[in-house]
Amino acid sequence: MALGSSSINSSSFLLTGFSGLEQQYPWISIPFSTIYAMVLLGNCLVLHVIRTEPSLHQPMFYFLAMLALTDLCMGLSTVHTVLGILWGFIREISLDSCIAQSYFIHGLSFMESSVLLTMAFDRYVAICNPLRYSSILTNSRIFKIGLIIVGRSFFFITPPIINLKFFHYCHSHSLSHSFCLHQDLLRLACSDIRFNSYYALMLVILTLLLDAVLILYSYVLILRAVLAIASQEEQHKLFQTCISHLCAVLVFYIPIISLTMVHRFGKHLSPVIHVLMGNIYILFPPLMNPIIYSVKTQQIRSRMLRLFSLEMCSNA
Repeated sequence: MALGSSSINSSSFLLTGFSGLEQQYPWISIPFSTIYAMVLLGNCLVLHVIRTEPSLHQPMFYFLAMLALTDLCMGLSTVHTVLGILWGFIREISLDSCIAQSYFIHGLSFMESSVLLTMAFDRYVAICNPLRYSSILTNSRIFKIGLIIVGRSFFFITPPIINLKFFHYCHSHSLSHSFCLHQDLLRLACSDIRFNSYYALMLVILTLLLDAVLILYSYVLILRAVLAIASQEEQHKLFQTCISHLCAVLVFYIPIISLTMVHRFGKHLSPVIHVLMGNIYILFPPLMNPIIYSVKTQQIRSRMLRLFSLEMCSNA
């Protein structure tokens, strides 16, 4: 897959697969195809279960539906380039397509962070202020929260993403991953990138980092409220309602931190490691979240089991 930059059109970029393993792409494509199928089917199943089960029409599950929709869109935004490389259909991506893909990847990443913060607030209200839970998280308020999440996630990243269109790219047109990221395009630009660099840093601090701090703070308040309860059985029951969300938070933030560390301190590492970490960052949360909530959330688990048992009976 190694191509000279001279063979790449000036308005397109070379996507990077697993360098040196091109002969094994047919085999590597099997687990990646399976993962993408699980991402799409798992999140569609969670959305279907929440939509069709009246007992799940509650704030907690509305927020879970937002998370599943975000994960589904993240899978859809990268599947064509990741599998396209492995299947041999794609080697290049145009500048416009690359900018559009980076817009959705970063926007959906911020959206997932916002949804996880909202879910932490949901757990805080449910545990620390249960009597006012239904009056605080009404359907109309949840709808407004959803609109704010979408606006916050996609509006503020628009200026630096649009700016990418006007940069002059004179370095090697080879990207570091099998999809487009804002920082990757900055690396290839010869224009003044200071605005994009500083803006992106502030955006990460005011979204991902701030969300993580607020999630941690919400759990400090939850922990204090739970420990104030005398009954250990009640404490255990309340902690159980938070396990799924805590797992989802870890599944989201650990790959981001790991990818950042690899980019910052792992320049000596094999390019394959960089590509692998990039794919983990993109695919791990959408893959794991449906599994986590199917296993750890009793209402989702029982509804899915009922759905599969009905399917098996109808095929019998």
